[in-house]
Amino acid sequence: MVDRKYLLNSKQMAEFVHNGFLRFDALVPRDICDELYTFVDTQRHSRATAPSPFATAFPADHPVMRAYSVPALQGAIQSLLGPNPTYDHHAAHRTAAGAKWQQALHQDAEYDTRFGSFDVQVSIFPQDTPREMGGTRFLPGSHFRRVYESEPGRYRNIRGMIQCECVAGTVVIWHHNLWHGAQPNATDTNRYMIKLRLNPTVRQQLLWDTRDLQDPDAMQWLDKSHAWWGVESRLELMNKIRLWRSLTGQPTFDRAMWWSRIETTPTTLYHRDQYSPLPAG
Repeated sequence: MVDRKYLLNSKQMAEFVHNGFLRFDALVPRDICDELYTFVDTQRHSRATAPSPFATAFPADHPVMRAYSVPALQGAIQSLLGPNPTYDHHAAHRTAAGAKWQQALHQDAEYDTRFGSFDVQVSIFPQDTPREMGGTRFLPGSHFRRVYESEPGRYRNIRGMIQCECVAGTVVIWHHNLWHGAQPNATDTNRYMIKLRLNPTVRQQLLWDTRDLQDPDAMQWLDKSHAWWGVESRLELMNKIRLWRSLTGQPTFDRAMWWSRIETTPTTLYHRDQYSPLPAG
């Protein structure tokens, strides 16, 4: 368990529900980034035992565990998954210097049909990653759109898509079904990123610092739309409300009656003789 001050707040959780990710700039110290860089450069094909408790998946002095020892990172993961997540797998990604290849926009786990429960993927960028180096591109709000894994690859640019240009130590924690893809690397330096997939071991409900649960600023995230949703934004707003219900344990929570208007199923039978006729005239 981490100190409460390192947990996410309700505004951040609502932002995660809306965008499908949270970004933390320069979260991992430079010395640990250097160790991660060396690990990806020299041992990127190494594997840990899965599934296993994440706390024991790597040796304590492993650079991955050294990064995880950062309290703010522990707090963010605990807020989303609980205190003892399971290690699913990791991938140490390398994009060679000068690589012109662009990874197709894709979804990692279209087979995962869970809704209230989800895994997170943790991307750590161990080096400064300017725009010309590429970085990973993410499509905010795409985590509710389940598609055949590579189906989005036909699209190169989607309104609102972002590219993770960042400083060393930046961490992006994202829903396992967020659309994403690697970008070309136009520099003369290899680009590295390490990604972890972690699974929950407890019900994902009220795991964060909930003291601001009723904060209007948190609720505003649930009313926002992404431009690329277009006329289907209503469905995504309903998906967000449904996920927020699950995360907060509020089965009747709603915004703008999106769910309550379709959950009204009266059970009272109508009997004509119980009612007086309308007055004449």
